[in-house]
Order: sequence, then C-alpha cells, then structure tokens
Amino acid sequence: MIQTFIRRAMPVLAMTLLLTEAAQAQTQQRRAGRPKIVVGMMVDQMRWDFLYRYAERYGDGGFKRLLREGFRCEQTYINYAPTVTACGHTSVYTGSVPAVHGIMDNDWFSREKGRGVYCTEDSSVMPVGISATKGGMSPRNMLTTTVTDELRMATNYESKVVGVALKDRGSILPAGHAANAAFWYDGGSGNWITSTYYMQELPGWAKQYNAARRPQALLAKGWETLYPISTYHLSEADDKNYENTFKHEQAPVFPHSFTGMESGSIRSTPFGNTLTFEFAKAAIEGYGLGSGKATDFLAVSFSSPDAVGHQFGPNSIETEDVYLRLDKDLADFFGYLDGRFGKGNWLYFITADHGVSHSPGYLEEHRLPTGTLDGKGVIASLNTDLEKIYGVKNAIMATAADQLYLDRPAFAAKNADMKAVSDFIIRRLREVPEIADAVWLPEIGTAGLHEPLQTMLQNGYNRKRGGDIIIIMNSGVKNGSRKGATHGLWYPYDAHIPLVWMGWGINSGGRSFRTMGMTDIAPTVAALLNIQVPSGNIGHVIGEAIRADKP
Repeated sequence: MIQTFIRRAMPVLAMTLLLTEAAQAQTQQRRAGRPKIVVGMMVDQMRWDFLYRYAERYGDGGFKRLLREGFRCEQTYINYAPTVTACGHTSVYTGSVPAVHGIMDNDWFSREKGRGVYCTEDSSVMPVGISATKGGMSPRNMLTTTVTDELRMATNYESKVVGVALKDRGSILPAGHAANAAFWYDGGSGNWITSTYYMQELPGWAKQYNAARRPQALLAKGWETLYPISTYHLSEADDKNYENTFKHEQAPVFPHSFTGMESGSIRSTPFGNTLTFEFAKAAIEGYGLGSGKATDFLAVSFSSPDAVGHQFGPNSIETEDVYLRLDKDLADFFGYLDGRFGKGNWLYFITADHGVSHSPGYLEEHRLPTGTLDGKGVIASLNTDLEKIYGVKNAIMATAADQLYLDRPAFAAKNADMKAVSDFIIRRLREVPEIADAVWLPEIGTAGLHEPLQTMLQNGYNRKRGGDIIIIMNSGVKNGSRKGATHGLWYPYDAHIPLVWMGWGINSGGRSFRTMGMTDIAPTVAALLNIQVPSGNIGHVIGEAIRADKP
C-alpha cells in the first residue's frame, strides 16, 4: 500500500520540484535589475537546421537546454548579400547592413589605394603577442558603432567588453571600437594575440594561457569520432570524393592524425572550439567580467565549424562530430556561467554569421540542382574581349563579393560609354549556364529583381567600396571546385541562421515563426539593457522574446 502511494506520488513530487525551481529562477530574474554579463555567441557557418539535425544525439545540458529554456526565433535570415564572415559579425552587432556599416566582404578592392583591402587591416597598429612589426588589426574600417560600443558609452565606460575568436574579424568587429580588448589566434605561433589598438602587452593571464601550449596538447590526441563511427547515420559515408583532405593525408577519413602539423591546424578540428571556450573562460576570469556594478559583455565566435565545413562539407561525418562535441562544450560552458554568475543572472544569445551550401559533388550524387563556375575563366574571357573592343587591358581590375570592379579611368580615357560597356558584360554573363543574372550596381535600386533578392543586394552594396556589376549565381552553384562547401549567396541555405536567446530577461520556452532579420539582434540587446541602439541600426526589437516584467 505504502509502495503504491509512493509510486503514484513520485511524478507529482517531481513536477512540484520542477515548478518550484522555475518559480525561483523567475523570482531571481525579477530581483536582478540587470544581467551581470551578456554573452553573445556566434558559430561560424552554423546553418539554422543544425540546431535540430543532430538533436537526438545532443546531451541534456547543451543545445537541448538552450531549446528548452531559451526563446527560439525560428525564421531569422540574413537580410543582405553576400553572406560571408566579416559582414555577418558586423551586422549582428551593428544592427546594420554593409551599405551602411561599410564591411561589405572579408576583403574588397580600394580604388583609392589601388589594391585589395582586408576588413580589419590597420597599418597604424602592430600585433601584440608575437614578434612581428606589421600586420596589425583594428575595427577602424567599420563605419558605425556596435551595441557593445553603446553599452560602453551608456555606462560611462564602466562596462567591460571583450572579444574572443580564432579569426581576427570574428573577434574585432563584434567587440567594437571602444572594446577593452579583442583577442584572436595566431596559427604560426600557437598564441592568442591582439594589437596595439587595444594594449601594448598581453595581460599576464593571457601569457600564462599561451605558455600552457594548449593547441599542441589538443592536437596531439588526433581526431577520432566522439562515438563509434558506425553510429553516424545522419551523415554521408566517411570517404567521399567531394571532400578535401588534410595536406598530409591520402584520404579524408577518420582517424585524423596531426603529428608534425602546425598549431594552425586546430582551426580545422573541433578542438578549435574547445580552445576558444577555454580562452573565453580565462578572459572572463582575467578581466573579472560580470563582477562589477555595470553589465559586461563577452563577444565570442567559434571559427572551427567554418573551416571544417569548407573542407569536408555539411553532410560529412566530420561536421556531425564537430556539432556533437560543440554540444558537450556548450553544456560545460552553461554550467560554468551558472556557477560563476548564478542561474538567471546572465543573458545569452547564439546565432551565426552565415549558413553553408551543400558540396556540388554531394548534390550531383543525389541528382539535385548544382554546378561549378569557373569564375577566373569567365573574367579572363571577358577581359580579352573588352581589350579587343575598347583597347582597355585588364578592364575588370578586381572582384569581391561577386562584384566586378571596372577600370573606369581607362574607359574614360577611351571615351567609352560605361552603360554600353556594362550592358555588353551583363549580356555575356547571362549567357553562362551557371549564372542566373547580372546587374549594373549603380542602378540596383531599379533593377526590378524579385524579393527578397532586390533588397538583399541593395543592403549589401556599399557605394564607396563596392564594384560596378554583381553576378548572381544559380542555386547550388559553387565558384571553383566541386569539392568541399562554401557560402556567400542569397539563398536560404546560406541566409537562414539560428537565433536563440536564453537567461536574464528572456521569455523561457517560447518560440516565434515570424520572419526576422540578422539586424534585429543588436536592437533587441539594446532594449534588454535599456541602452541606445547602434548608430547605423536598421533593425527592430524582437519584443516577443523579452519578459514583460523585465526591469
């Protein structure tokens, strides 16, 4: 009788405990007038469906906790093209688009300088943490403020802001102009470094971390699958002819050994994520983030999924293993945040800078639309014809973000009608089977393209830094090899990104299927923190994600 009573009472008891715990968490949030820390997390090349694709294999404390306790914005899209790393990181934190914030690609062609420009290059500063006298980086090429800048200003610079990522652009651009620090990884030395824009010398805690030689220790283990390889049913077979190999390997198969490889190899492994989590925790503790009177901000980006995805493609066992391991690292990180700040005292969001296409080889194998474009060959052919017709050598001087830069002064010297030149180039480009269309960028506003493409191209075109003609490739087409994968186009596989909020001030367990933009993230953070939106903001607050009783 007593055993029966206990058996019946157990579910009721368990439910009561869960409700009590939830009520306590909500009360704690109501008492806290601000979050101790905001953690903005970006996963480089994380397509939206990766939240769910491997869900049956995720543990309880990582992505599953995020989906259970967080607020999911299921239809979040990048609202410009090209969909690449520098633009994505900048747009999330500025609430703006390349047309306004100026970061129109990872690199672009500068007509003033007559050469390519890297998004975070800055010749006025030097690297810190390695013995180099050039190659310094800063956010100076970004033309607007970030939400992290606005936080610093709103608290009269009491808030501390730190950026961490393997890629310099993944750290520098989110951290903003006024950041206390931004750190990135130097593969040659195996060190986390920064530049004199932020400081003259690495902090002692960063030196101590570098001295531990963690990249070498992580790589020494090699890369085996987390679980038996026979259980990876959500991926293609291990050895596919459309996957790229590591330089020292004969085939793209497990196990991967890194004996004798440089420390930079960690970028193309899941251990790059582990390294980033470790250094992010070290930064929290080194700067005492979350321990002051004002809210602090950690902007952290995980670059390894991008490197693995480019090399092996999104349907590889390698990619699946990256996300299964990231899930475990994420669970550990959430536990760390709970322990250090208290559950309900930290605000977190996860998103991505872009998604990823399928490998052309994979699409061919499954009879899906695809193709490869010989972009260099197309440009060379056009330049040959333009020289014959107009007498201008290397008439297409450069390309960036699928935009062609024409030698305008050379054409002017020949008294050429630029509209006639552009019409000729566009006509030729439209004859290429892999190209869907081409548009004269100065007239992009009246191009008459369908939506959302029309708006995405307008948002991605910066008049001072952009080119003259943009190429729009067909769905599934990749420039270059049929191996590996890439991103950059307007299609949903590149533009549909995850966005989940969790923690302080967030409606727990909710979700929205309303279409939102990447640019809505910064104003939502600003609304949660009661601060001004960034100077170039075009986004809107995601009001349904915010608790009604937020202070």
